[in-house]
Amino acid sequence: MKRQLFKSLLLFLAVSLIATSASAQRDRNYVKNQIKRWGSCKNVAITKTNGDVALYGTCGYAASNVPTGLLDKLNELNKKNILIDDVQLTERGKWCILYGKNDATWTTDIPVGLSNRINEFHNNNYVVRSITFNDYGQWVIVSDEYYATSSSELTNWLKNGSNKWGRLWAVCLTDDATIAVYANGFAYRGNIPEDLKQALRTTSFDVFRLKVSGTSWFFADTNGNYRYWM
Repeated sequence: MKRQLFKSLLLFLAVSLIATSASAQRDRNYVKNQIKRWGSCKNVAITKTNGDVALYGTCGYAASNVPTGLLDKLNELNKKNILIDDVQLTERGKWCILYGKNDATWTTDIPVGLSNRINEFHNNNYVVRSITFNDYGQWVIVSDEYYATSSSELTNWLKNGSNKWGRLWAVCLTDDATIAVYANGFAYRGNIPEDLKQALRTTSFDVFRLKVSGTSWFFADTNGNYRYWM
């Protein structure tokens, strides 16, 4: 009897592991179909090599092929009904989540300067709106009060955009592209898809969130209205 129970337990664990693995390894079409089913999407994380995440409502999410630690944290926040505001994910699997009233969690291998700034902004009660970084040590953090970057060159570039387009709202920084979202326009550099530029020129949305990775892109306003190409 004990042997049979042991075999049954092993079978149950094996099936559970397979189910968990299958859940974690959904492809991009799963995320796209979820966005279509929701009819609204407030934010995403997209990569060329390391999976995708889409966010809906307070804590709804859909994810495909993302690192296990990120998936576990998203699931935890969802079960506790805690706000998931933004997700950053790099091609090498580094990630950060903005959640709750003004909290963040991240992998230990994000740039040290960025993690120090996140803690500093949090300790000073600066409301963080955007955190972005790439696999080459570049980063930007934007709050309601201030923003900080990994270099004076990047800071000057963002300031030049502010002089032209107004207040900085968010930044998307990848290994080969940077887009800054301002109150009245956008600044680009690097590998930015032309169809994204055209979509931004013609959109009626008051764009607040914007993500790009290779030829894939997404933008949305604060009401969950969105456009994307993935």
